[in-house]
Amino acid sequence: MDPILEVSGLTKTYSSGFQALKGIDLTIRAGEIFALLGPNGAGKTTLISIICGLVNPGQGRITAGGYDIIRQYRQARSLIGLVPQELTTDAFETVWDTVSYSRGLFGKKADPAHIEKVLKSLSLWSKKDNRLITLSGGMKRRVLIAKALSHEPRILFLDEPTAGVDVSLRQDMWALVRGLRETGVTIILTTHYIEEAEEMADRIGIIDQGRIILVQDKHQLMRTLGKKELILMLEAPVTAIPAALERFRLRAGGTDNELVYTYDSTENDISALLSAVQDCGLRIRDLQTRQSSLEEIFVQMVGRTS
Repeated sequence: MDPILEVSGLTKTYSSGFQALKGIDLTIRAGEIFALLGPNGAGKTTLISIICGLVNPGQGRITAGGYDIIRQYRQARSLIGLVPQELTTDAFETVWDTVSYSRGLFGKKADPAHIEKVLKSLSLWSKKDNRLITLSGGMKRRVLIAKALSHEPRILFLDEPTAGVDVSLRQDMWALVRGLRETGVTIILTTHYIEEAEEMADRIGIIDQGRIILVQDKHQLMRTLGKKELILMLEAPVTAIPAALERFRLRAGGTDNELVYTYDSTENDISALLSAVQDCGLRIRDLQTRQSSLEEIFVQMVGRTS
């Protein structure tokens, strides 16, 4: 896929002297869902704010759809939609009016048919004449997405899109994001819900202390860094791991009847392990496997750089 957003050598130092970004290089492919993960203060919000034209950059260059966000601001910004984390809405405006107004802010001609399409896709059509103050938190978040889509952007930033919403609405939002991607919209997602990134993203980027420390395809990341565990559930308790099994670096499990073997995709010797266990006179009652979650990989990566 061709790149639609390119960030090169981006830095940002605030007047206080705090260096929020330290030479960020990042390429986003057209049509992908990209999840940007990082702890609080890592630089996620600063990076997004600069790309969206809300904060001035330091050094470096950013292009959106080939347009420089500084020299060709209007063309670049017209390609970008932003759904902020905060529920900032015009409380006494109707849904229809606030979404239509957002389209006008980008110099787009009125297009009632497009606004209708957006509202219907977000299950907001029945609320089009409601004032925002009367809507639930979940509906207000949908309105923010509608406003961001009003000018037909090709790149959509979702900053913590499901923060504070219930599980049911979160599932709806995931389905909505996938639907947007199918229409050709590129999605950049920041989230504290690691399972959200694991569920939706094509690629994962991890930012920490103002630097991008990893960008990788989600499945490749899971294969490369994700540890796998084989849990051996034995028929009888084991008080000590036999010397013949030491080379497998087994550890005790959650009960006296469990042994755990940890391996990765490049190195495993399960057949030899099972034979060795049998040779030691241990009888296996059952086997279970478990793979590291994206959350565990994230903690591992951030901890590695701290």
